[in-house]
Amino acid sequence: MLRHHPRAALLLAAALLAVTAIGALGAGAVQIAPGEVVGWIGWKLGLGGTAPDDMTDAVLGAVRVPRVMMGMVAGAGLAAAGVLMQAFFRNPLADPALIGVASGGALGAVAIIVLGATLFEGLVGLLGALALPLAAFAGSLLTTLLVYGLARRDGLVDASTMLLAGIAVNAIAAAGIGLLTFIATDTQLRNLTFWTLGSLSAADWGAFATVAPAVLAILVAVPVLAGPLNALLLGDAEARHLGIRVEPLKRLILVLTCVAAAAVVSAAGVIGFVGLIAPHLARLMVGPDHRFMLPLAVVLGAVLLLAADTLARILVAPAELPLGVLTALVGGPLFLWLLRRARGTLFHA
Repeated sequence: MLRHHPRAALLLAAALLAVTAIGALGAGAVQIAPGEVVGWIGWKLGLGGTAPDDMTDAVLGAVRVPRVMMGMVAGAGLAAAGVLMQAFFRNPLADPALIGVASGGALGAVAIIVLGATLFEGLVGLLGALALPLAAFAGSLLTTLLVYGLARRDGLVDASTMLLAGIAVNAIAAAGIGLLTFIATDTQLRNLTFWTLGSLSAADWGAFATVAPAVLAILVAVPVLAGPLNALLLGDAEARHLGIRVEPLKRLILVLTCVAAAAVVSAAGVIGFVGLIAPHLARLMVGPDHRFMLPLAVVLGAVLLLAADTLARILVAPAELPLGVLTALVGGPLFLWLLRRARGTLFHA
């Protein structure tokens, strides 16, 4: 039914996102009722209402709002990257991690954590607190460039070769992470958990200001590619007959995917399945047309990550589950169910 009413599906997803965000703002060690959250938002926007007490204002303004905003931006960025990768490989099982973004980012961060006091002491001294996210971002970029270089021949990029190169590079990065984990101290091992399993616990306004511009710029640019992405699903030759410059389009897809996923990894670590599940849900709801599927996937990605982060905060409170563990535990079975339900109609209207 929603397939014939894509705008209604998008409005429904937007409403779900608003409800999820309000729930996320209220959940935690300090419980805040939804009505208080809505009242606080209205008060902050100058729409009237009673001023909240100091504790509520501090918890929402300094802790939960930046975390929720980061969750929405990260989920949207991962979903957009997932849509691009699935169009690139013409395969709904594709994920941004296939091109080494996640493993490369994790390797860069782990290297700084373990070797920051020795091999990279000068770099850490120069960059300070920025060393870790910048190392993660650089690691993501370098692994993606390596995969691209291995898959490129005579000016053309072969998707099959890129897939195999991505598997190999991911394995090498995993081996590097394993080696660094082996030599890490107990304190360093605890820090490694953030980057290898993902978390929004470090989200603040500074981190949000670093990640949001890159992801939001890509979210604005990507819808322009809806038509070319639809053509690419038909195959490279068919896309060329339709006037699409296939190789520049593929390069642009890789750049946008890398920047979006790398920005998220640099701030939140490795978070799996969001870039896989959100596009798949959107495709089942409105079909494969990227004009509608892409914005819906972006909103659903924000919903999924926010919901997962809220559960991660409350399931074992006052402790917090690693976000990547929760998304894998929920996303894996959900994806298997969706895969069985689709029955081979993944890219068909």
